[in-house]
Amino acid sequence: MTSISRRRFVQSSSALPLAMAAAGTGFTPFVAAQDKKTVALRLSSSHVADLNSSHFAWNQLMQVNLKKAVGERIRIDYFPNNQLGKESDVVQQVKVGSIDMMLTGSSIWATVTPQFGMLDLGYLFDSYEHVAKALDGGVGAKLNDMLVKSTGCQVITWGQHYGARNVYTKQPVKSLAEVKNVKLRVLPTPAFIETFKIMGAIPTPISFGELYMAAQTGVVDGFEHDAATVLASKLNEVVKHCWMTEHLFSPMVCIAGRRAMDRIPTDLRPAFLKAAAESTAQQRQIGAEKGQGAIEELKKLGLSFTPMAKNERDQVRKEMEARLWSAFAKQYPETGPLFAAINAARA
Repeated sequence: MTSISRRRFVQSSSALPLAMAAAGTGFTPFVAAQDKKTVALRLSSSHVADLNSSHFAWNQLMQVNLKKAVGERIRIDYFPNNQLGKESDVVQQVKVGSIDMMLTGSSIWATVTPQFGMLDLGYLFDSYEHVAKALDGGVGAKLNDMLVKSTGCQVITWGQHYGARNVYTKQPVKSLAEVKNVKLRVLPTPAFIETFKIMGAIPTPISFGELYMAAQTGVVDGFEHDAATVLASKLNEVVKHCWMTEHLFSPMVCIAGRRAMDRIPTDLRPAFLKAAAESTAQQRQIGAEKGQGAIEELKKLGLSFTPMAKNERDQVRKEMEARLWSAFAKQYPETGPLFAAINAARA
């Protein structure tokens, strides 16, 4: 695979830390000196190794911050593009310890810790600033407690993808009336499925690794995702239109298995977690810039973008709150206070 030059990385973003992280590398992980004391952790991602990928950017930052924090005591080996398997399988492998860590959207972990599904309920968040405020303010810690209890795994950090998730289709879709009965690829979680049922579409669960082919062959009419991932994964080659629903500001999450954390020496764990937090803070700083940049690039590549009408957005949000949020809190009562905290963080 062709490596990414320092010049190309600097041109992609004004963020100095990212430029430093990518100097002279592609997705090849930092290779520490072979030392029996080095803990090597395998990190899986479904994204391609591209500068428009939030996964790749976070990994590059983490490589630099981790080396600065612990030297060569811990090494992260990064495996992009589903090299270690599709996301649903990787979740199980992280649980049992055959893969150490996973970078992904929070959605897929709702398959094993259903409370995570609240983060995928349509129109729950107003912006990524709102997401960060809520998760850092206690919601993220509570969800992590639920994850640890149900799987033994733990959240290393809550990051963000680059921009809100929108609807991308082959044929123009510009309203709730036009999205009716359109087959859209969604993640296999109840929150995603129910969100698009309410909007009138036909949600079709398909793994990310199979999405390109599914759209290309007509298995689905389109999908929902963020612009940077569409650009990085070349999904613009199989769709031509974007309806800017901004229905979801999806958190990116790094999760480690119990075995992985046990392998990290106790005295190094605080430094490891601090390096992850620093990487997330840096990644968040460039999120809005990268998201808007991806939209502009997709426009140049021929995609049309149509904002969702405010009256339709308000209508859908009221339906989501009445039908989805309340039902979710009733099914999982422990999430009730988290919904309240998210609303409080909205101000």
